[in-house]
Amino acid sequence: MKYFLKIVLYNPLYNLLIGLTLIIPGHSVGWAIIIITILIRLFLLIPSSKSIHQQKKIQEIQPQLQKLKEEYKDDQKKLTQKTLALYKKYKINPIGSCLPLLIQVPILIILYQVFIRGLSTASFNSLYPFISQPESLNTIFFGLDLTKPDLWVLPILAGVSQFFQSWQLQPKVKNQSVANDPSTMMMKQMMHVFPVITVLISRSLPSALPIYWVVSTLFSIIQQQSILSKKTKEITSNVVVEMDGNKEVKKESETFKSKKGTTITIRKKS
Repeated sequence: MKYFLKIVLYNPLYNLLIGLTLIIPGHSVGWAIIIITILIRLFLLIPSSKSIHQQKKIQEIQPQLQKLKEEYKDDQKKLTQKTLALYKKYKINPIGSCLPLLIQVPILIILYQVFIRGLSTASFNSLYPFISQPESLNTIFFGLDLTKPDLWVLPILAGVSQFFQSWQLQPKVKNQSVANDPSTMMMKQMMHVFPVITVLISRSLPSALPIYWVVSTLFSIIQQQSILSKKTKEITSNVVVEMDGNKEVKKESETFKSKKGTTITIRKKS
């Protein structure tokens, strides 16, 4: 298994790192890491996009899930059946939402090995024949030695970006029963816990790893924002909002009343 991972993941990533370093002015390992990160995220673009859609759907059906939990709180088997039926109705695959993360875990492990072992001349025997051995590698990036841990700047950047990414996907819960739901509360807790863990781990790793994590997370934030804003535009373009302050407007749609008594009806365009 170790040999398989070396051939399939370690060697390609290591040779890509060295190859990029050779063609980048100044042989900067830092810029090579950033380019590798972007290439990896582009490779995972389709599965990660599907994952974001899945996570958003799960958040959108939280009120329905809460109703099921209240209705079948004494029948766990029935609750499981109804929950799975609800997932099927909305074409949700909970496991699918975790796929990009599962893919990135071995990549992170291999990158750790690359940055620990690969930034020394002793690992040049893993280079492909068409990759020249560099005379030197510039591991200093904006004043930071990428082979050594950074205690503050990169760990904090990694933690902040991790928090913002999690916050971006948090549902805007207005229903108090949903807000008090254990799963919703756990999601909020993890939103604060994960960034702290990220900071602590980043402080113990070579600076190259936090750079990868920060760039990868920023890529995720941009990707999520693109998908979420596109979804909002699609919803806006497919509905008509009518307001009537005196009488209730009856259409084939859902009707909501504001605190001022204004009735808002949302219906599909004909």
